[in-house]
Amino acid sequence: MSGAAAALAWPFDAYCAIADRLPRARFGSGHRSAETLGEVCDPFDVILLDAYGVLNVGEAAIPGASERVAALRRAGKRVMVVSNSAGYPKRVMMARYGRLGFDFSPEEIVSSREALLAHLPSLPPRRWGLMLDPRYGLAEFDAPFVEFLEDDRAAYDRVEGFLLVGSDGWTEARQTRLEDALRARPRPVLVGNPDIAAPREGGLSREPGHFAHRLADSTDIVPEFFGKPFPAIYDLALGRMNPRPEPSRVLMVGDTLHTDILGGCGMGFATALVTDYGALAGTDVDAAIAISGIRPDFVIRRP
Repeated sequence: MSGAAAALAWPFDAYCAIADRLPRARFGSGHRSAETLGEVCDPFDVILLDAYGVLNVGEAAIPGASERVAALRRAGKRVMVVSNSAGYPKRVMMARYGRLGFDFSPEEIVSSREALLAHLPSLPPRRWGLMLDPRYGLAEFDAPFVEFLEDDRAAYDRVEGFLLVGSDGWTEARQTRLEDALRARPRPVLVGNPDIAAPREGGLSREPGHFAHRLADSTDIVPEFFGKPFPAIYDLALGRMNPRPEPSRVLMVGDTLHTDILGGCGMGFATALVTDYGALAGTDVDAAIAISGIRPDFVIRRP
């Protein structure tokens, strides 16, 4: 394995190590290989697309992705983005997709941030400490009951629960404060992005899921996750369709076995794994499928 491929492989190993915390699913016995999504999408009415690794890598669109979305719509498919990108308000996500050449409507984009926000009103009122870059403020959060977790140790002791939403700017010192605070006084931890890593232009980032599993390993806390592969984000997406589609008519397209493919299979969807971009680019995909035991229905090179 090349040095670049080895660098991309570490999240796969990390996912395998925490597989017992992920949902269970049933898989087919094998997969069909194809060059593009266009070759496998005909039997499906709804196409759910991951973002990073399928539509874009960081701030660059994947070649042909916007054209593929347009072709799916012309074919009468319902297209939605189902993304674990939670670090930005919806308006920022919409602006990004516009810059990248996509014309999604707000209802066509479902994020793990939205899944978390939809769940919060069902909980007793409490003050939350927020892992999130403060540059966009507290947009979409109930500001009087949320404060940013930065370098003030007192904040980690003061809050009554923790929301791990975006890890830009998160440091080892802050992670240590968080784990120390939870060992001293256990409190709920809700994770608005279960991803361990995400593809960026310069490589793979460490996302909130990475830090959530670290604290689970070092404390007695069991985090609650919102986003792929957990079902709340898919239920939110399907709830925007009337009538709600049969699972067998839905195709989930993603670049990650332990989030996109596992989550889609758990919902009863067909799944397609994209291999030329994102989490498994440059790796032995057949070996990854065999090791993980997570089997997509289709393996495609690009959207």
